[in-house]
Amino acid sequence: MPILTKAPRGTGDVLPGESSKIRFVESTMLETAECFGFKEIRTPGFEHTELFNRSVGDTTDIVQKEMYTFNDKGGRSVTLKPEGTAGAVRAFIEHGLFNEQMPVKLSYVTPAYRYEKPQSGRLREFHQFGVECFGAATPAADAEVISLGKQIFDFFGVKDLRLEINSIGCPECRKKYQDALKSYFSEKEDKLCGTCKGRLNRNPMRILDCKSPICSEIASHAPVILDYLCDECREHFELVQKYLNAMEIEFTVNPSIVRGLDYYTRTVFEFVTGSLGAQSAVCAGGRYDGLTEELGGNPTPACGFALGIERFMLLLQAENIELPPENPIDLYIASMSPEGNILAAKLASDIRNEGVTCLFDTVNRSLKAQMKFAGKTGALFTVVLGDDEIKAGKAKVKYMADGSETEIGLDDFAENFMQISIGKAVAEFDGGNDFDLSSFLGNM
Repeated sequence: MPILTKAPRGTGDVLPGESSKIRFVESTMLETAECFGFKEIRTPGFEHTELFNRSVGDTTDIVQKEMYTFNDKGGRSVTLKPEGTAGAVRAFIEHGLFNEQMPVKLSYVTPAYRYEKPQSGRLREFHQFGVECFGAATPAADAEVISLGKQIFDFFGVKDLRLEINSIGCPECRKKYQDALKSYFSEKEDKLCGTCKGRLNRNPMRILDCKSPICSEIASHAPVILDYLCDECREHFELVQKYLNAMEIEFTVNPSIVRGLDYYTRTVFEFVTGSLGAQSAVCAGGRYDGLTEELGGNPTPACGFALGIERFMLLLQAENIELPPENPIDLYIASMSPEGNILAAKLASDIRNEGVTCLFDTVNRSLKAQMKFAGKTGALFTVVLGDDEIKAGKAKVKYMADGSETEIGLDDFAENFMQISIGKAVAEFDGGNDFDLSSFLGNM
């Protein structure tokens, strides 16, 4: 029978061997963020469409071309989230988090959806790790957020990475820059793509982010935002650089970084790599001081970043960075009879309550097939329950690494097994030296 359907284009299944690695990456990111005081938040997978129109910007590629937007059965326009910041800001306002001690620091791992041409490192359904820091207007907050991203890359040992930073100013100094861009691009309007012609009068900065080769070439000679910063924005950017220098974080000032979202102000940054071809940015963010007010909240300075999980995994693969394998099965309980299998089920239940991973036969395999299966699972220990073992109330637990066996009672099996496994773990840690379990437990 042929398969009913395949996964939609631009999506992907994560199979067990890979899911444990992704789970390790995501949990490491969240735990690293927690070291910086960020607490996890979870927001809905879809929001009212106007949230993204107002936050992301109706002149951006995301809103104009990439959002999954539809009317629900109540006739309301909803959109699958294309990024994580807007939902976090909405939650910050809706739940009154602005009443808490500032800064409020939030982190998340979330799915996101954009209708783009699928390619390596770019999917229609993807996942983001992100952080948002509310209530801190100082350059120190910008630098701390950047240092968090850097610490994640350092933890995994990523080498081919560079940090690029820029400032796109505040709304006041950016007005002068917008005028300069309009003047520059108006002279070349006939060469711009249709989308950029529409952006010329509404938001010419978006032309700088266009993916069209012709528009990109024209934009490469456009006026530079750093020449139009007001004194306050220039001082802020200089202080960000001083903080980064103090933290010994290397960076390059790249005046062409504007980011693809309209809510950014002042500091913007990207961590880029040469290991992924055209998809060079693996983490990006910046400051968005006006977004909370734009979405109906009180004026609140904020900054943060997002990191694409799938692209990050490709980077680790490109640099041959190994991640911990799946945890092996701790114990496989084999049985030689239906009675033995019922006992195996009981013992497995008891030992799982101790946090031990344990399997027993559920498909009526022969003993030989059970032991072969146990080997394939990588079980660290095995035990066989036959008629003699059941009658004696004792069984031999085999440590598969060296073939050594230890006889233990089936009464209090879980407790007895825990002592054996702890003993083996300590012995391995101690370089394989003889280990006296009784002495060890007596000294605890």
